[in-house]
Amino acid sequence: MIQMIKKDCFRRTEIFPETVEQKEITNAVRSILEDVKLRGDTAVKYYTKTFDHVEILDTLVENPIAIAKGAETADPEFLAALSRAAENIFHFHEKQKQTGYAIQECDGIITGQRVIPLKTVGIYVPGGTARYPSTVLMNCIPAKLAGVENIVITTPPDNEGNVPPQILAAAHVAGANYIIKAGGAQAIAALAYGTESVPRADKIVGPGNAYVAEAKRQVQGIVDTDMIAGPSEILIVADGKNNPEITAMDLLSQAEHDKMATAVLITDDEAFARHVAEALERAIPSLPRKEIARASIDRNGKIIITSSIRSAIEAANEIAPEHLELCVDHPFDYLSLIRNAGSVFLGRNCPEALGDYYAGPNHTLPTGGTARFSSPLSVEDFVKKSAYTYYTAEALEKACKDIVTIAEEEGLHAHGRSVSLRCGSFGNTVK
Repeated sequence: MIQMIKKDCFRRTEIFPETVEQKEITNAVRSILEDVKLRGDTAVKYYTKTFDHVEILDTLVENPIAIAKGAETADPEFLAALSRAAENIFHFHEKQKQTGYAIQECDGIITGQRVIPLKTVGIYVPGGTARYPSTVLMNCIPAKLAGVENIVITTPPDNEGNVPPQILAAAHVAGANYIIKAGGAQAIAALAYGTESVPRADKIVGPGNAYVAEAKRQVQGIVDTDMIAGPSEILIVADGKNNPEITAMDLLSQAEHDKMATAVLITDDEAFARHVAEALERAIPSLPRKEIARASIDRNGKIIITSSIRSAIEAANEIAPEHLELCVDHPFDYLSLIRNAGSVFLGRNCPEALGDYYAGPNHTLPTGGTARFSSPLSVEDFVKKSAYTYYTAEALEKACKDIVTIAEEEGLHAHGRSVSLRCGSFGNTVK
Protein backbone atom coordinates (compact mmCIF):
# COMPACT_ATOMS: atom_id res chain seq x y z
CA MET A 1 0.00 0.00 0.00
CA ILE A 2 1.30 3.44 -0.88
CA GLN A 3 2.28 5.71 2.00
CA MET A 4 0.29 8.94 2.52
CA ILE A 5 1.81 12.06 4.10
CA LYS A 6 0.16 15.36 4.97
CA LYS A 7 2.88 17.99 4.99
CA ASP A 8 3.97 21.16 3.18
CA CYS A 9 7.73 21.28 3.75
CA PHE A 10 10.22 18.41 3.70
CA ARG A 11 13.59 17.37 2.33
CA ARG A 12 14.19 15.07 -0.60
CA THR A 13 15.67 12.42 1.70
CA GLU A 14 12.32 12.10 3.48
CA ILE A 15 10.67 11.10 0.21
CA PHE A 16 13.29 9.48 -2.03
CA PRO A 17 15.50 6.82 -0.45
CA GLU A 18 19.22 7.43 -0.34
CA THR A 19 21.25 5.13 -2.58
CA VAL A 20 23.83 3.27 -0.51
CA GLU A 21 26.94 2.10 -2.31
CA GLN A 22 27.47 -1.61 -1.76
CA LYS A 23 31.05 -2.57 -1.10
CA GLU A 24 30.65 -5.97 -2.73
CA ILE A 25 29.47 -4.35 -5.98
CA THR A 26 32.43 -1.97 -5.97
CA ASN A 27 34.93 -4.79 -5.48
CA ALA A 28 33.28 -7.09 -8.01
CA VAL A 29 33.25 -4.37 -10.66
CA ARG A 30 36.88 -3.49 -10.02
CA SER A 31 37.85 -7.13 -10.59
CA ILE A 32 35.84 -7.33 -13.84
CA LEU A 33 37.37 -4.12 -15.18
CA GLU A 34 40.90 -5.34 -14.53
CA ASP A 35 40.21 -8.72 -16.13
CA VAL A 36 38.74 -7.21 -19.30
CA LYS A 37 41.64 -4.80 -19.47
CA LEU A 38 44.03 -7.78 -19.45
CA ARG A 39 42.14 -10.45 -21.44
CA GLY A 40 39.92 -8.40 -23.76
CA ASP A 41 37.26 -10.27 -25.72
CA THR A 42 37.92 -13.53 -23.86
CA ALA A 43 37.04 -11.90 -20.54
CA VAL A 44 33.95 -10.18 -21.98
CA LYS A 45 32.64 -13.52 -23.28
CA TYR A 46 33.50 -15.23 -19.99
CA TYR A 47 31.48 -12.79 -17.88
CA THR A 48 28.59 -12.86 -20.35
CA LYS A 49 28.44 -16.64 -19.93
CA THR A 50 28.84 -16.36 -16.14
CA PHE A 51 26.22 -13.67 -15.48
CA ASP A 52 23.83 -13.89 -18.45
CA HIS A 53 24.21 -17.66 -18.99
CA VAL A 54 24.75 -17.07 -22.69
CA GLU A 55 27.75 -18.33 -24.64
CA ILE A 56 28.92 -16.11 -27.50
CA LEU A 57 30.33 -18.59 -30.00
CA ASP A 58 30.62 -16.28 -32.99
CA THR A 59 31.69 -12.66 -33.29
CA LEU A 60 31.24 -10.36 -30.31
CA VAL A 61 30.44 -7.31 -32.47
CA GLU A 62 27.73 -6.91 -35.11
CA ASN A 63 28.60 -4.64 -38.07
CA PRO A 64 26.33 -2.29 -40.07
CA ILE A 65 25.46 -5.04 -42.58
CA ALA A 66 24.28 -7.35 -39.81
CA ILE A 67 22.33 -4.50 -38.21
CA ALA A 68 20.52 -3.70 -41.46
CA LYS A 69 19.80 -7.37 -42.14
CA GLY A 70 18.45 -7.88 -38.62
CA ALA A 71 16.21 -4.84 -38.92
CA GLU A 72 14.51 -6.44 -41.94
CA THR A 73 12.98 -9.05 -39.63
CA ALA A 74 11.30 -6.43 -37.44
CA ASP A 75 7.54 -6.03 -37.42
CA PRO A 76 6.70 -3.34 -40.03
CA GLU A 77 4.28 -1.55 -37.70
CA PHE A 78 6.92 -1.42 -34.95
CA LEU A 79 9.53 -0.18 -37.42
CA ALA A 80 7.18 2.55 -38.66
CA ALA A 81 6.45 3.66 -35.08
CA LEU A 82 10.19 3.80 -34.35
CA SER A 83 10.76 5.90 -37.47
CA ARG A 84 8.10 8.43 -36.47
CA ALA A 85 9.51 8.64 -32.94
CA ALA A 86 13.01 9.08 -34.37
CA GLU A 87 11.80 11.96 -36.52
CA ASN A 88 10.42 13.76 -33.45
CA ILE A 89 13.63 13.17 -31.51
CA PHE A 90 15.70 14.41 -34.45
CA HIS A 91 13.72 17.64 -34.84
CA PHE A 92 13.94 18.46 -31.13
CA HIS A 93 17.68 17.82 -30.84
CA GLU A 94 18.54 19.50 -34.14
CA LYS A 95 17.99 22.85 -32.41
CA GLN A 96 20.79 22.00 -29.97
CA LYS A 97 23.55 21.90 -32.59
CA GLN A 98 26.31 24.39 -31.92
CA THR A 99 28.78 26.10 -34.20
CA GLY A 100 32.12 27.65 -33.46
CA TYR A 101 32.88 31.34 -33.67
CA ALA A 102 35.76 33.69 -34.42
CA ILE A 103 36.46 37.19 -33.10
CA GLN A 104 38.70 39.34 -35.30
CA GLU A 105 40.08 42.55 -33.84
CA CYS A 106 41.26 45.48 -35.91
CA ASP A 107 44.90 45.06 -34.80
CA GLY A 108 45.20 41.55 -36.27
CA ILE A 109 44.18 39.53 -33.23
CA ILE A 110 42.00 36.52 -33.96
CA THR A 111 40.49 34.35 -31.24
CA GLY A 112 37.85 31.71 -31.62
CA GLN A 113 36.28 28.47 -30.54
CA ARG A 114 35.83 25.24 -32.50
CA VAL A 115 33.13 22.65 -31.81
CA ILE A 116 34.53 19.18 -32.53
CA PRO A 117 32.48 15.96 -32.43
CA LEU A 118 33.80 13.05 -30.41
CA LYS A 119 35.15 10.29 -32.64
CA THR A 120 33.80 7.17 -30.89
CA VAL A 121 30.91 6.95 -28.45
CA GLY A 122 29.69 3.85 -26.61
CA ILE A 123 25.99 3.60 -25.80
CA TYR A 124 24.82 1.16 -23.14
CA VAL A 125 21.33 -0.21 -23.75
CA PRO A 126 19.94 -2.26 -20.83
CA GLY A 127 18.45 -5.72 -21.23
CA GLY A 128 17.33 -8.23 -18.64
CA THR A 129 13.66 -7.97 -17.66
CA ALA A 130 12.85 -5.56 -20.52
CA ARG A 131 14.23 -4.34 -23.84
CA TYR A 132 14.69 -0.65 -24.56
CA PRO A 133 14.80 0.29 -28.25
CA SER A 134 13.73 3.78 -27.14
CA THR A 135 17.08 4.12 -25.35
CA VAL A 136 18.82 3.42 -28.65
CA LEU A 137 16.97 6.31 -30.32
CA MET A 138 17.42 8.75 -27.44
CA ASN A 139 21.18 8.21 -27.24
CA CYS A 140 22.12 7.57 -30.87
CA ILE A 141 20.24 10.43 -32.52
CA PRO A 142 21.92 13.27 -30.56
CA ALA A 143 25.29 11.61 -31.16
CA LYS A 144 24.57 11.38 -34.88
CA LEU A 145 23.51 15.03 -35.00
CA ALA A 146 26.73 15.99 -33.21
CA GLY A 147 28.75 14.33 -35.96
CA VAL A 148 30.11 11.35 -34.01
CA GLU A 149 31.96 9.08 -36.44
CA ASN A 150 31.59 5.73 -34.64
CA ILE A 151 28.46 4.99 -32.60
CA VAL A 152 28.86 1.68 -30.78
CA ILE A 153 25.91 0.15 -28.92
CA THR A 154 26.44 -2.50 -26.27
CA THR A 155 23.52 -4.57 -25.01
CA PRO A 156 23.01 -7.98 -23.36
CA PRO A 157 22.33 -10.75 -25.90
CA ASP A 158 19.17 -12.85 -25.88
CA ASN A 159 19.14 -16.50 -24.80
CA GLU A 160 20.51 -17.59 -28.19
CA GLY A 161 23.42 -15.17 -28.01
CA ASN A 162 21.97 -12.75 -30.55
CA VAL A 163 21.10 -9.07 -30.45
CA PRO A 164 17.34 -8.75 -29.84
CA PRO A 165 15.51 -7.78 -33.06
CA GLN A 166 13.93 -4.69 -31.42
CA ILE A 167 17.42 -3.34 -30.69
CA LEU A 168 18.63 -4.13 -34.22
CA ALA A 169 15.65 -2.27 -35.66
CA ALA A 170 16.22 0.79 -33.48
CA ALA A 171 19.96 0.77 -34.19
CA HIS A 172 19.25 0.74 -37.93
CA VAL A 173 16.74 3.60 -37.67
CA ALA A 174 19.09 5.67 -35.48
CA GLY A 175 22.21 5.06 -37.56
CA ALA A 176 24.41 3.11 -35.14
CA ASN A 177 27.62 1.63 -36.58
CA TYR A 178 28.24 -1.42 -34.38
CA ILE A 179 26.56 -3.46 -31.64
CA ILE A 180 28.47 -5.37 -28.96
CA LYS A 181 26.69 -8.46 -27.67
CA ALA A 182 27.45 -7.88 -24.00
CA GLY A 183 26.00 -6.13 -20.99
CA GLY A 184 27.06 -5.39 -17.43
CA ALA A 185 30.38 -4.11 -16.15
CA GLN A 186 32.25 -6.16 -18.76
CA ALA A 187 30.65 -4.13 -21.55
CA ILE A 188 31.65 -0.84 -19.91
CA ALA A 189 35.19 -2.16 -19.50
CA ALA A 190 35.39 -3.15 -23.18
CA LEU A 191 34.35 0.35 -24.24
CA ALA A 192 36.65 2.08 -21.76
CA TYR A 193 39.82 0.11 -22.55
CA GLY A 194 39.12 -1.31 -25.99
CA THR A 195 39.57 -4.98 -26.93
CA GLU A 196 40.53 -6.95 -30.03
CA SER A 197 37.10 -6.29 -31.55
CA VAL A 198 35.69 -3.38 -29.53
CA PRO A 199 36.98 0.13 -30.31
CA ARG A 200 37.99 2.25 -27.36
CA ALA A 201 35.34 4.90 -26.77
CA ASP A 202 35.87 8.57 -26.02
CA LYS A 203 32.63 8.64 -24.03
CA ILE A 204 30.13 6.12 -22.63
CA VAL A 205 26.46 7.01 -22.16
CA GLY A 206 23.27 5.18 -21.33
CA PRO A 207 21.50 3.81 -18.24
CA GLY A 208 22.10 0.49 -16.54
CA ASN A 209 21.89 -1.44 -13.28
CA ALA A 210 24.01 -0.91 -10.16
CA TYR A 211 26.98 -2.79 -11.69
CA VAL A 212 26.89 -0.70 -14.86
CA ALA A 213 26.61 2.54 -12.86
CA GLU A 214 29.55 1.51 -10.66
CA ALA A 215 31.63 0.53 -13.69
CA LYS A 216 30.99 3.93 -15.28
CA ARG A 217 32.02 5.60 -12.03
CA GLN A 218 35.27 3.65 -11.88
CA VAL A 219 36.32 4.34 -15.49
CA GLN A 220 35.67 8.08 -15.29
CA GLY A 221 38.91 9.82 -16.22
CA ILE A 222 39.94 6.97 -18.51
CA VAL A 223 36.90 7.76 -20.62
CA ASP A 224 34.21 10.42 -20.29
CA THR A 225 30.78 9.28 -19.12
CA ASP A 226 27.35 10.79 -18.86
CA MET A 227 25.43 11.05 -15.60
CA ILE A 228 25.49 8.05 -13.25
CA ALA A 229 21.80 7.21 -13.44
CA GLY A 230 19.89 5.85 -10.47
CA PRO A 231 16.46 4.19 -10.32
CA SER A 232 13.59 5.81 -12.24
CA GLU A 233 11.60 8.61 -10.59
CA ILE A 234 8.25 10.25 -11.26
CA LEU A 235 6.65 13.08 -9.31
CA ILE A 236 3.13 14.20 -10.20
CA VAL A 237 1.73 17.54 -9.06
CA ALA A 238 -2.03 17.26 -9.55
CA ASP A 239 -5.22 18.96 -8.46
CA GLY A 240 -8.49 17.20 -7.68
CA LYS A 241 -9.85 17.59 -11.22
CA ASN A 242 -7.79 14.67 -12.53
CA ASN A 243 -9.01 11.13 -13.11
CA PRO A 244 -7.61 8.99 -10.23
CA GLU A 245 -7.31 5.93 -12.50
CA ILE A 246 -5.14 7.87 -14.96
CA THR A 247 -2.98 9.38 -12.22
CA ALA A 248 -2.47 5.93 -10.69
CA MET A 249 -1.39 4.52 -14.05
CA ASP A 250 1.07 7.39 -14.54
CA LEU A 251 2.65 6.49 -11.19
CA LEU A 252 2.82 2.84 -12.22
CA SER A 253 4.45 3.74 -15.54
CA GLN A 254 7.65 4.33 -13.58
CA ALA A 255 7.05 1.85 -10.76
CA GLU A 256 7.04 -1.03 -13.26
CA HIS A 257 10.61 -0.21 -14.32
CA ASP A 258 12.38 -1.34 -11.18
CA LYS A 259 11.71 -2.41 -7.60
CA MET A 260 13.80 0.58 -6.53
CA ALA A 261 11.88 3.08 -8.70
CA THR A 262 10.12 5.93 -6.91
CA ALA A 263 6.61 7.22 -7.66
CA VAL A 264 5.25 10.28 -5.83
CA LEU A 265 1.99 12.21 -6.09
CA ILE A 266 1.68 15.67 -4.52
CA THR A 267 -1.83 17.12 -4.41
CA ASP A 268 -3.83 19.73 -2.55
CA ASP A 269 -6.97 17.53 -2.55
CA GLU A 270 -7.16 14.89 0.19
CA ALA A 271 -10.18 13.09 -1.29
CA PHE A 272 -8.40 12.82 -4.65
CA ALA A 273 -5.33 11.44 -2.87
CA ARG A 274 -7.41 8.64 -1.31
CA HIS A 275 -9.03 7.84 -4.66
CA VAL A 276 -5.59 7.52 -6.31
CA ALA A 277 -4.39 5.18 -3.54
CA GLU A 278 -7.45 2.99 -4.12
CA ALA A 279 -6.94 3.07 -7.90
CA LEU A 280 -3.37 1.88 -7.46
CA GLU A 281 -4.55 -1.17 -5.55
CA ARG A 282 -6.99 -2.00 -8.33
CA ALA A 283 -4.49 -1.45 -11.14
CA ILE A 284 -1.38 -3.26 -9.88
CA PRO A 285 -2.76 -6.84 -10.19
CA SER A 286 -3.58 -6.23 -13.87
CA LEU A 287 0.04 -5.45 -14.85
CA PRO A 288 2.32 -8.11 -16.40
CA ARG A 289 5.13 -6.66 -14.23
CA LYS A 290 2.93 -6.52 -11.14
CA GLU A 291 5.55 -7.94 -8.76
CA ILE A 292 8.01 -5.18 -9.67
CA ALA A 293 5.34 -2.47 -9.52
CA ARG A 294 4.07 -3.72 -6.16
CA ALA A 295 7.55 -3.74 -4.63
CA SER A 296 8.25 -0.24 -5.94
CA ILE A 297 4.97 1.26 -4.68
CA ASP A 298 5.18 -0.43 -1.28
CA ARG A 299 8.82 0.55 -0.75
CA ASN A 300 9.14 3.94 -2.43
CA GLY A 301 5.63 5.13 -3.31
CA LYS A 302 4.31 8.29 -1.63
CA ILE A 303 1.19 10.45 -1.80
CA ILE A 304 1.75 13.86 -0.22
CA ILE A 305 -1.08 16.25 0.62
CA THR A 306 -0.11 19.92 0.68
CA SER A 307 -2.09 23.08 1.34
CA SER A 308 -1.84 24.39 -2.24
CA ILE A 309 -0.47 23.69 -5.71
CA ARG A 310 2.22 26.33 -5.13
CA SER A 311 3.32 24.45 -2.00
CA ALA A 312 3.40 21.28 -4.09
CA ILE A 313 5.70 22.95 -6.63
CA GLU A 314 7.99 24.19 -3.85
CA ALA A 315 8.20 20.60 -2.63
CA ALA A 316 8.93 19.40 -6.17
CA ASN A 317 11.84 21.84 -6.44
CA GLU A 318 13.27 20.45 -3.21
CA ILE A 319 12.94 16.89 -4.46
CA ALA A 320 14.33 17.67 -7.96
CA PRO A 321 12.76 14.65 -9.68
CA GLU A 322 13.74 12.98 -12.92
CA HIS A 323 10.21 13.34 -14.35
CA LEU A 324 7.65 15.92 -13.22
CA GLU A 325 4.05 15.85 -14.42
CA LEU A 326 2.14 19.09 -13.82
CA CYS A 327 -1.53 18.05 -14.10
CA VAL A 328 -3.34 21.30 -13.35
CA ASP A 329 -5.34 24.00 -15.12
CA HIS A 330 -3.18 26.54 -16.99
CA PRO A 331 0.11 24.61 -16.47
CA PHE A 332 2.20 27.20 -18.32
CA ASP A 333 1.36 29.67 -15.54
CA TYR A 334 3.41 27.50 -13.19
CA LEU A 335 6.26 26.48 -15.50
CA SER A 336 8.52 29.38 -14.52
CA LEU A 337 8.24 28.31 -10.87
CA ILE A 338 9.78 24.90 -11.59
CA ARG A 339 13.53 25.10 -11.23
CA ASN A 340 14.60 21.54 -10.50
CA ALA A 341 13.29 18.77 -12.75
CA GLY A 342 14.86 16.65 -15.47
CA SER A 343 11.82 16.89 -17.76
CA VAL A 344 8.43 18.55 -17.22
CA PHE A 345 5.15 17.26 -18.68
CA LEU A 346 2.51 19.98 -18.85
CA GLY A 347 -1.22 19.45 -18.57
CA ARG A 348 -3.59 16.52 -18.29
CA ASN A 349 -2.89 15.14 -21.77
CA CYS A 350 0.86 14.74 -21.41
CA PRO A 351 1.78 11.47 -19.67
CA GLU A 352 5.42 10.79 -18.93
CA ALA A 353 5.33 7.91 -21.43
CA LEU A 354 5.20 10.54 -24.21
CA GLY A 355 8.68 11.58 -23.17
CA ASP A 356 9.93 8.02 -22.84
CA TYR A 357 9.15 7.16 -26.43
CA TYR A 358 7.89 9.81 -28.74
CA ALA A 359 7.61 13.54 -28.05
CA GLY A 360 11.22 14.44 -28.85
CA PRO A 361 12.94 15.69 -25.66
CA ASN A 362 15.51 13.23 -24.36
CA HIS A 363 14.54 10.59 -21.82
CA THR A 364 18.07 10.21 -20.44
CA LEU A 365 17.60 12.47 -17.43
CA PRO A 366 19.28 13.33 -14.12
CA THR A 367 18.14 11.23 -11.15
CA GLY A 368 18.82 11.14 -7.43
CA GLY A 369 18.25 14.87 -6.95
CA THR A 370 20.94 15.82 -9.48
CA ALA A 371 18.37 17.79 -11.50
CA ARG A 372 19.40 20.63 -9.17
CA PHE A 373 22.55 21.01 -11.27
CA SER A 374 22.39 18.53 -14.18
CA SER A 375 20.64 18.49 -17.54
CA PRO A 376 19.10 15.93 -19.91
CA LEU A 377 21.34 14.24 -22.47
CA SER A 378 21.81 16.48 -25.50
CA VAL A 379 23.84 17.02 -28.65
CA GLU A 380 26.28 19.03 -26.55
CA ASP A 381 27.22 15.86 -24.64
CA PHE A 382 28.80 14.44 -27.80
CA VAL A 383 31.10 17.33 -28.72
CA LYS A 384 34.13 18.98 -27.23
CA LYS A 385 35.30 22.55 -27.65
CA SER A 386 38.74 23.87 -28.46
CA ALA A 387 39.83 27.51 -28.40
CA TYR A 388 42.40 29.07 -30.72
CA THR A 389 44.40 32.31 -30.72
CA TYR A 390 46.38 34.25 -33.33
CA TYR A 391 48.42 37.43 -32.65
CA THR A 392 50.51 39.51 -35.04
CA ALA A 393 53.94 40.73 -33.92
CA GLU A 394 52.52 44.20 -33.40
CA ALA A 395 49.64 42.95 -31.28
CA LEU A 396 51.97 40.84 -29.12
CA GLU A 397 54.30 43.78 -28.55
CA LYS A 398 51.35 45.89 -27.43
CA ALA A 399 50.36 43.23 -24.88
CA CYS A 400 53.91 42.40 -23.77
CA LYS A 401 54.18 44.67 -20.73
CA ASP A 402 50.86 43.55 -19.27
CA ILE A 403 51.68 39.86 -19.71
CA VAL A 404 55.14 40.20 -18.17
CA THR A 405 53.73 42.16 -15.23
CA ILE A 406 51.14 39.47 -14.46
CA ALA A 407 53.61 36.59 -14.98
CA GLU A 408 56.21 38.12 -12.65
CA GLU A 409 53.54 38.77 -10.02
CA GLU A 410 52.78 35.03 -10.12
CA GLY A 411 56.49 34.23 -9.92
CA LEU A 412 56.48 32.50 -13.30
CA HIS A 413 59.29 34.36 -15.01
CA ALA A 414 59.71 32.00 -17.97
CA HIS A 415 56.15 32.82 -18.93
CA GLY A 416 56.98 36.50 -19.14
CA ARG A 417 60.30 35.93 -20.89
CA SER A 418 58.64 33.76 -23.57
CA VAL A 419 56.76 36.93 -24.56
CA SER A 420 59.45 39.55 -24.00
CA LEU A 421 62.01 37.59 -26.05
CA ARG A 422 59.68 37.75 -29.03
CA CYS A 423 59.24 41.49 -28.56
CA GLY A 424 62.91 42.32 -28.12
CA SER A 425 62.34 43.44 -24.52
CA PHE A 426 64.59 40.72 -23.07
CA GLY A 427 67.92 39.91 -24.72
CA ASN A 428 67.94 39.45 -28.46
CA THR A 429 64.81 39.77 -30.53
CA VAL A 430 63.49 36.46 -31.80
CA LYS A 431 62.11 36.74 -35.33
